Amino acid sequence: MDKSDREWLTVKLLQAAEKHFRENGIESARLNAEILLADVLGLSRMELYLKYDRPVFENELEQFRHLCRERLKGMPLQYLTGEQIFYGRSFLVDDRVLIPRPETELLVEHALERAGDSGLFDAEEVRILDIGTGSGCIAVMLALSVPDAVVTAVDVSRQALDVALENARRHGVAENITFRQADALDKGFVDQAGSCYDIVISNPPYIPQAEWEGLQTEVRDHEPRIALTDPDGLTFYRAIAAHAAALLKPAGMLFFELHADGAQKVVDIMKKEGLMDIELRRDYAGIIRMVSAIAADCRRGV
Repeated sequence: MDKSDREWLTVKLLQAAEKHFRENGIESARLNAEILLADVLGLSRMELYLKYDRPVFENELEQFRHLCRERLKGMPLQYLTGEQIFYGRSFLVDDRVLIPRPETELLVEHALERAGDSGLFDAEEVRILDIGTGSGCIAVMLALSVPDAVVTAVDVSRQALDVALENARRHGVAENITFRQADALDKGFVDQAGSCYDIVISNPPYIPQAEWEGLQTEVRDHEPRIALTDPDGLTFYRAIAAHAAALLKPAGMLFFELHADGAQKVVDIMKKEGLMDIELRRDYAGIIRMVSAIAADCRRGV
């Protein structure tokens, strides 16, 4: 963008930023420019066009230029604005947490549909465990969506839990969610997380380390690696499925988000641990990205 002292109007600045982004290989260049400028000016994207002749003041211009430079370095748009829309609601995100994806919205939708159809939500109290809560988007949406839900959200990262708590407060469900620092790979995880839940749900790290270098720069260089990858992409599925009998009530349900290529391997893990009625769901691209199963019993301490 031109750094001269001339006055910038909103529409002209958008056009310049879009051109600059496009020339530097940023996908959805116009959308990126709109979101960043709207954030700086405290406007909606629609208002940018309604106020197309609004002057952009020097302090705003400098802030916008800074955000554009960071975007060109690969910083995710959501970290720059501090916001991601998930299930139609605004969630705080920064580099302490993974940016929620559309696939995770489908995981929540699958859990609400299958558990609802099974009658799990008819109980006076519905106990839900979210493993690897990150930003808290799953825990918050389930607390908002399920009457009488009592949610426990665990994460190994204290920093992630701080973000999740802020999001629970933002959406008025902090009193419905208990946040605990716990590692699903620990032998004592069940003691830390509790037991006999109606629902256990997780979007665990599932990118094999062998795929790490091939990820987009935005993901590889900026999102928390601990939330994304493990040695073979299956470590957390094995651990959580092994804990499932001790975590779930009889007929309780386990829900996982999946790697695009991970369905059959995770199904085999779940079968090995005695989980029943395994059901797979596809995303909008037709790829299997969700799996759920029912616990046979609740063998504490297994």
